[in-house]
Amino acid sequence: MDKVRVIQVKQSVFADNNAEADRIRKQLKAQKTFLVNLMSSPGAGKTTTLKRTIGDLKDELRIGVMEADIDSTVDAEAITAAGARAIQIHTGGMCHLDAGMTEQGLKELGAGDFDLVVLENVGNLVCPAEFDTGASRNVAILSVPEGHDKPLKYPLMFEVCHALIINKIDVLPWFDFDMDKVVEYAHMRNPDLAIFPVSAKTGEGFQAWEDWLRRQTSAWNEQ
Repeated sequence: MDKVRVIQVKQSVFADNNAEADRIRKQLKAQKTFLVNLMSSPGAGKTTTLKRTIGDLKDELRIGVMEADIDSTVDAEAITAAGARAIQIHTGGMCHLDAGMTEQGLKELGAGDFDLVVLENVGNLVCPAEFDTGASRNVAILSVPEGHDKPLKYPLMFEVCHALIINKIDVLPWFDFDMDKVVEYAHMRNPDLAIFPVSAKTGEGFQAWEDWLRRQTSAWNEQ
């Protein structure tokens, strides 16, 4: 009996996506636009963190935001109210954005008009980490109520990110969350990961996170 031929479709899909992502990065570099791919579970505080960041930096940087959700325009409206131009991307049920979808969003937003563009990805810790969007940097948010074991359970998310925001530290007294452990586990996955404990509600810790974002944006746009 002849052997069955196996075609690695998944590998081919990722290879094509990665090539497109590299092309997007080169284009963003040429037009001096820094793109952050912001990922987290639903409810971790992506939009709230982003609103506070925009409020603090909008007088220094031209900021645009692409909001990705399965449906609704709730987040895009919130970002617009915070003072940044925003568009809403509906994924049609998909749990992530890929490079092609990101490129379409960048065109609609007019990415060349901005120093910093943030892609607020669809909320989960699995699918978004698998697809290179063409972002300059990947950033994850983990909230205190989710627990400190998430880097052990969802390794890829922490491996592909350049920074980790640990949000909702204002509720630490009420949760069994070990800050030392989450830092240890996250650095097991990625020793170079920059980690910023913050409270998007109170603003605690935001200076360090925003200083990192300023440096990254400046370095990208000056090279």
